[in-house]
Amino acid sequence: MARFASLPGWLVGLIVAGGSACRVQSAPPSARATAPSDSEIPHDGFGAAVRRGQALLLATRDSLPGHVGNALRCASCHLDAGRRENGSWVGVYARFPQYRSRRGGIELLEDRVNDCFRRSMNGTALPSDGADMRDIVAYLAFLSWRAPVGPPVPKDRLKRFASLTPDTVAGRHTLQTVCARCHGDAGEGTAVAPPLWGPQSFNIGAGMARVRTAASFIRDNMPFDRPGSLTDQEAFDVASFVAAQPRPDFPGKEYDWPNGDPPADVAYSTLAASRKAARRVP
Repeated sequence: MARFASLPGWLVGLIVAGGSACRVQSAPPSARATAPSDSEIPHDGFGAAVRRGQALLLATRDSLPGHVGNALRCASCHLDAGRRENGSWVGVYARFPQYRSRRGGIELLEDRVNDCFRRSMNGTALPSDGADMRDIVAYLAFLSWRAPVGPPVPKDRLKRFASLTPDTVAGRHTLQTVCARCHGDAGEGTAVAPPLWGPQSFNIGAGMARVRTAASFIRDNMPFDRPGSLTDQEAFDVASFVAAQPRPDFPGKEYDWPNGDPPADVAYSTLAASRKAARRVP
């Protein structure tokens, strides 16, 4: 233990608790990791960081009001404290650093967290070396204890929506009959669910502003008490209707996907894609 004396307590806790977030697992890449339960959080310095990080993610607006610019919290999309499959944080720690096309370069886990603060919560970035980020990353590391270290497993969850034609009239009807009881008649949000559009919702740069991403989330997770009860078409129609509503802008969005390869459902133009398209014009 003497050789750990100069290290921060939370890191010593991580090492002494088994160093599990740093161990390379032997599971195949396709294996789905099982999240540890809260009862497995260690009773040491690392455990204290994990508990605080979890609290920040569950009550983000109240805990970090200077960095959240709307009525959302991290757990608005990452359900069941980040354990539900679509939107899961389980294994995320083991997949960073990674290349992300939206950035056009290598991204650290801290960068990814701050993307959510700036886009999904329409706020400002946390200091990457501060205690708040440290504890958030500690919680993500804890959830990934049993995850294999390696790149993300490719998923086809968005491809199934590529051939669908959106019907925003049907989407509005489904929203009013299924979604409004939690999200409000005008998508304004309630005490139990976040706003879907308007000034208190996620901005246009958020992943959930993409129709196929939102449709996949809705299809797998909504309604909250009956997940999976909507069809692909119903989820796609709701997502299309929601995407057509006003929401905050994201300054600098035109610099996303600097290699000119934005997904087809991105709701805004990028400079690189525009230049790439201009070169194809005869």
